[in-house]
Formats: sequence, C-alpha cells, structure tokens
Amino acid sequence: MLVAVLGAVLLAAPLGACSEPSEPLPDVEVTGGTGEEPTLEYTAPLDVTEPSSEVMWTGDGPELQEGGPVLLDYRLERADDATLVEQTYSTVPKPFAMTPEALSADLYGALEGRTVGTRLLLLLPATSDTSSSASVMVVDVLPTRAWGEPVPPRPGLPLVTLQDDGEPVVAAPVGDPPASLLVQPLLKGDGEQVVEGSTVTVQYAGVRWSDGSAYDSSWTQGGPRSFDLGAGVMPGLAEGLLEQTVGSQVMLVIPPGSGGAVGGEEDTLVLVVDILAAGAPASDDASTRGS
Repeated sequence: MLVAVLGAVLLAAPLGACSEPSEPLPDVEVTGGTGEEPTLEYTAPLDVTEPSSEVMWTGDGPELQEGGPVLLDYRLERADDATLVEQTYSTVPKPFAMTPEALSADLYGALEGRTVGTRLLLLLPATSDTSSSASVMVVDVLPTRAWGEPVPPRPGLPLVTLQDDGEPVVAAPVGDPPASLLVQPLLKGDGEQVVEGSTVTVQYAGVRWSDGSAYDSSWTQGGPRSFDLGAGVMPGLAEGLLEQTVGSQVMLVIPPGSGGAVGGEEDTLVLVVDILAAGAPASDDASTRGS
C-alpha cells in the first residue's frame, strides 16, 4: 500500500486526456503534459490543513472499478520545504487494488469514480493517513490493459478473445507446438520500445500447450507486475518482449528449451502479455522512462 511504499521516507498515456485542465488548487501550479513527469511550483512552506484534491484533466479511458487493478505514476513532495519524497516516472509505475486499504483512504477518495488517463493534484495534511508530514502529490492514472492497434495473427496459433476488462482468454492449442520461440503481436502499441535490461510493467495470462490448462495469470492474482528483463526471468519471456512497444499485446509461445522448464514446467507455454510501461536499464544514465 502507498503508506508502506513511502513509509521509509515520510512514514509515507497511452489513453489520452479528453478535457481541458481545470484550475489547480490555490498556491500550486502543475506543468507537464500527458505522459510527462509533472513539475510542481509553490512557495514553501505550504499550509495544508485538510485533504483536498483537484482534477487537472479527465482521461478518456474506462472508469476505475472497486477492487479492480489501478496503475499509478506519481510525484510526492513535502509541503514544508518542497523536497522530493518519491516519484515513479523515471522507474516504473506502481500497481494497487482499488480499495482504501491498498491505496490509503485519502488517495482512494480522490480516485473513486475517476477514469484512466486522469491526472489529479492532492494536498495532504500531516494528519493524513498517506504521510506523516504535509505533502503535495500529483497522480496519473495509467491503463491496466494494452491499447494498441489490432495485428492479424498468423494461422495455427491459439485463438485469443478479450473479456470486458481486457483479460485475455486463450483457447486450447491444437496440433504440435513450435520447436522454437514464437513471437506474435496481437495489438501494436504506440509507446516506447522495450530494450535489453528494461524494467517492464505487464499484465499476462498463460496456458500449457499440451492441454490448455492455466499456467499463470496476473489478471487473477493482483494485477500488473513489474520485473527486469534480466537474470531470473524466463529467457523466452525476456527475448520475446525485446523490441516490442508499450501499449502492445504479444503472444509468446515458449518451448521448454526457451524457458518453459523454469520452475519445473516441462510443457510448451502460451503467454499473452500486455506491455503497460517500460523503464530504461538501471545502468543507463538516461534512465527516465520513455526518454
């Protein structure tokens, strides 16, 4: 939860905007467009006595659902001296469940009824359950599903259908599996390209080729996941996501020799992966996501 994420410091898109920014809260100016890290300007110390929020713009994506996944970029600063506490724009966004317990009551209240693509400005007093000192926070609500243009798949691959929330359903494969890694984009996104060593944020669902049984799914286990495409990641997954773009949905058919045997799995796997964000490798000096 956000309290835990920020606790050590404070004891604390894609789908574009469809309306003009509203007037910000008094004494705070926020600059930066959709998909950009915001810049906050105000005179510190800023007197914050009660929680308040302002919609900077409203996104044109789906409305957040109670208990469902929510993916956030945010910048949090101390209101007393304008110092940065934490930001996610140069790393990876943070996934949460849309509940007061996961988000904190203040952030949940500000997000309730909002849509994907929305940017919010929040002022939080020291008595807030989000931080132990008054803070200023900008939050961007990101998509939790791929949004790219459809790509016709090659014949012979398992059929993929999408539920209303974007969760893919993979039909039982037919015939013999391929002998080597197969990569098939299903949706082509317009975001940055995944490079070697990237940290990616994804949703995924997978089945076994032999019988179509479920292998693993982020959709049923808490929502988007972030990981480095390096050591400890299934080689076929890391290789298959290289050079794909954020916003894409990609089918990966991974034989045991390409990593399907990780964790004792000896079957060919079919993974459908939605690429939601990609951060540059940690060793890259230009580490800002999307740069």
